[in-house]
Amino acid sequence: MPELKKYIRSVADFPKKGIMFRDITTLLLNPEGLKLALEQLYDAAKGKGVTKVVGIESRGFILGGALAEKLDCGFVPIRKPGKLPAEKISESYLLEYGSDTIEIHKDAITAGDIVLLHDDLLATGGTARAACELIEKLGGKIVMLSFLIELTFLPGRAKLSGYEVDSLIKYDDENP
Repeated sequence: MPELKKYIRSVADFPKKGIMFRDITTLLLNPEGLKLALEQLYDAAKGKGVTKVVGIESRGFILGGALAEKLDCGFVPIRKPGKLPAEKISESYLLEYGSDTIEIHKDAITAGDIVLLHDDLLATGGTARAACELIEKLGGKIVMLSFLIELTFLPGRAKLSGYEVDSLIKYDDENP
């Protein structure tokens, strides 16, 4: 399988000192890298009967939307508070310092929908876990969580225990 990591830019001390930010914009602007990532995400998801791809704001929308098109299914955005116009439900979750909330339209998932949840990065797993709670509250059955990047030195995968988790690029530490 061709190496996608070469398309990712590592930016030291962003957004704060001591953090190595994994910037996917360099992959997105490269047609070969973008196509390769989408093909690998699709290969992992095809044949699972997915009826909806749910993408987490905001970078989960990019490949999540394209993946929904390739899987011939609908796309559902999960957003930060105040961004969705119709009736919605929300889920709050803990961050390292404080908490955050995400929302989904109440009519976006129906009982029996087979769902693939996609985001660009798996780190601590808090956002993805909250997204799973929202999907399941609406009656969706999650068949897979897909991520472009996984920071394996953080507890994200453990927080998502019980779900199939697929990530294309893994970083085992903060080194570039």
